[in-house]
Amino acid sequence: MTLTTILLQSQQAVADSLANLTKKFSTLPDSLATVTPQKIHEGIKNFNWNEVINQLTDTGVSLALRILAAVVVFIVGRFLIIKTHNLLRSIMVSRDVDRSLTTFLLSLFKITFFFILAIIVISIMGIETSSFIAIFASAGIAIGMAFSGTLQNFAGGVLILLLKPYRVGDYIEFETHKGTVKEIQIFHTIITTYNNESIIIPNGGLSTGTINNYSRERARRLEWRVAISYGDDVDVAREVILNILNSNELLLKPGTENDHKHIHEDSVDNNTEETQAKGSWYKRWLRRHKELQAKAAEWREEKRLELDEKMPKLDYTPNVNVESLDDSSVTLVVRAWCTHANYWPALYQVNEAIYKQLPKNGIRFPFPQLDVHLGGNQ
Repeated sequence: MTLTTILLQSQQAVADSLANLTKKFSTLPDSLATVTPQKIHEGIKNFNWNEVINQLTDTGVSLALRILAAVVVFIVGRFLIIKTHNLLRSIMVSRDVDRSLTTFLLSLFKITFFFILAIIVISIMGIETSSFIAIFASAGIAIGMAFSGTLQNFAGGVLILLLKPYRVGDYIEFETHKGTVKEIQIFHTIITTYNNESIIIPNGGLSTGTINNYSRERARRLEWRVAISYGDDVDVAREVILNILNSNELLLKPGTENDHKHIHEDSVDNNTEETQAKGSWYKRWLRRHKELQAKAAEWREEKRLELDEKMPKLDYTPNVNVESLDDSSVTLVVRAWCTHANYWPALYQVNEAIYKQLPKNGIRFPFPQLDVHLGGNQ
């Protein structure tokens, strides 16, 4: 094929394209002058108004039905959410769930389900909801990235309120901080020291760190280390110290854990009939399930007794023993038990009594000393 042939074919193709384009434009009006008032009048006269009215009517009826359905769904959904909210509140109150946790969970439940209800109502009205969901999801991701530390404290607060490693009023130790728990909030815990200093600790660290809860158990053991001089009678020192311990009213008397069951009783979990009889409608409604609750309480008591039998029993009998033979003294370790509330008063009283009573009975408190022996003249 020569170059001349290719050029001729290209010219022919261009000519055919122009002819087709001219044919299509020939069907259009030559100019706007062809549009006359008469033609406009004829077009309006021949317009099908009934079809337009029917379409508007159908659209209005459909929109009215959608609005009606959305209103009905909103009313029914709101009723169900409120009833469920009240039922959950009654269950949490009857189970003695922490008040802070109850308020937080109920608020979270109501906000979440009202948001879901709003999305459902919007979708029933025919509005596209995917854009709303995408916007909220993007906002949630952005807020989560901006407040990652705060969200960690929030999650820690929820875990603390659920698992209850400590309660308000407990004396705890976390890292270098010691104090009585004053408030447990969603993002942080406030403790008060013995110097009346308020320390605010983020819940994120508390939920993952090591906490020493001194108030977890009702009884605490006290320890003293008393140094006496070499040559002093250990039996006399033991007798004097035991007399001090047995005469102190703040210390627990000799006996086992079974002999002091009263200090382990928890009055919070014992709901009396009078307490259950008073209250709002949800407490009266819960009274109808008294038989089922009694069976559950009986089963829990049986399990508690089984576990209690397997646990080793503490012996609260005071004792005095020789702990070590040091360079300048014999160290006695003294152990006794008391309730958590009496820990510090008992500690200070016994300290003072030991200091006063031992010297009266010929027991001396040693101090570091060094004996130097000089040889005779050579």
